[in-house]
Amino acid sequence: MNEYTLLIAVANTATLLTGGAVALLAYRAFRRTGSTALRAVAAGFGFIVIGSLGGAIAHLFEGSVALGVTIQSAFTAGGFTILLYSLYVETTAPTVTVRRSD
Repeated sequence: MNEYTLLIAVANTATLLTGGAVALLAYRAFRRTGSTALRAVAAGFGFIVIGSLGGAIAHLFEGSVALGVTIQSAFTAGGFTILLYSLYVETTAPTVTVRRSD
């Protein structure tokens, strides 16, 4: 282990807790509304959290900071790609028609 182990563990724990909370809230909102964009937001944050966890496991059990950073960076890039998709996905908003009675 090196001198950055504690700092990496604290940062990954913060990412796991906050990112997991955002992913959970986005998933709940998706279940309530059925919005494809919210499903993608939940998946994107979930991907980032999984990458953080995978990087931490690689760092702690393999002893390789480089492998941990590589795993975490790859999953972060993938998660942000999914989040970018969520900004462009079509959302179907309910249409309301108002009729006047004469």
